[in-house]
Amino acid sequence: MTRNVQYSNQVDATLNTIIGGGNYHSVVALVDENTRRHVLPRLGSLANAAIIEIPAGDVNKTLDTLSHVWQELESCGATRRSLLVNLGGGVVTDLGGMAAAAFKRGMHFVNVPTTLLAAVDASVGGKTGVNFMGLKNEIGVFAMPDAVIVSTTFFDTLPQQELKSGFAEVLKHAILCSRDEFQQLLHIDLSHIEKDQLLERLQASVKIKEDIVAQDPTEQGIRKALNLGHTVGHALESWAMENDKSVPHGYAVAWGLVAEVVLSHMKLGFPSGDLYSLAHFVRENYGAPAITCDHYDRLIDLMRHDKKSLDGEINCTLLKQCGSFTIDNSIDAESMKSALDILRDLMGV
Repeated sequence: MTRNVQYSNQVDATLNTIIGGGNYHSVVALVDENTRRHVLPRLGSLANAAIIEIPAGDVNKTLDTLSHVWQELESCGATRRSLLVNLGGGVVTDLGGMAAAAFKRGMHFVNVPTTLLAAVDASVGGKTGVNFMGLKNEIGVFAMPDAVIVSTTFFDTLPQQELKSGFAEVLKHAILCSRDEFQQLLHIDLSHIEKDQLLERLQASVKIKEDIVAQDPTEQGIRKALNLGHTVGHALESWAMENDKSVPHGYAVAWGLVAEVVLSHMKLGFPSGDLYSLAHFVRENYGAPAITCDHYDRLIDLMRHDKKSLDGEINCTLLKQCGSFTIDNSIDAESMKSALDILRDLMGV
């Protein structure tokens, strides 16, 4: 479990307090080209930090980029007592956390997520990693940051697509928690969310994740529930990357949620009314995946290579109802193809 999650829209003051109280040997900030331009100038607490910049985008979450970060840490004299501040979205926090976990066999790091997706997912819970051979987060380690600062301060720099992408993880947490939590989110207009209201939703969402992670930090059991929507979602995301049709992670997760709730209805009797409510919300906000039945075999192959798969099976988290989930469900190929058919129907394809 992350040692210190702080919810504050006074990010600079909060980060300054963390840096001042940590007795760190030096401070290094990891940014991408976007956060260097739009966010770094707003943080006086990093005025004297060494800066490492990486290219933006999930296609750059690679071993080559990771090696570049290690080279830069070495060049600027970072030690095990130095602090790496990961300032950015999920690519920066995932890759930066892995870089810190392995450099000198472990240096301190703090995550300052600048996107909704990173705030509710990538920056919290101790998962780090990079993509490998076309597979999402195939190589990584569990490593807990010294602190995470969750805020909505920098969301004004984000396009609407990025906010919607992050909201898919909020939706996932809610449906894992309770029907009431899930239904509340379905009435939110994603094009008009107040920052303070959103910060409250983030706090509730992160708490759901943290409660699960605390019971299973290294994903041996119950933490697999947080993969809801991700077996199908990661396959859709990887397929899109292969075909130069990249989609935001949260969009793929939203479609994956619908597909895996379809499977939940087929296998465990998940209520059809809640399934249709979810499908309507996703269709209205995320559109539809650009797949046809001709792509099913490749998608299933990608699912079999998912990290949760132990013997080449398709492994999914499913729901009996909102708030009641089961992990390690093995899904046969024909059932998955049926779920993908129904997904496309529900999305209006």
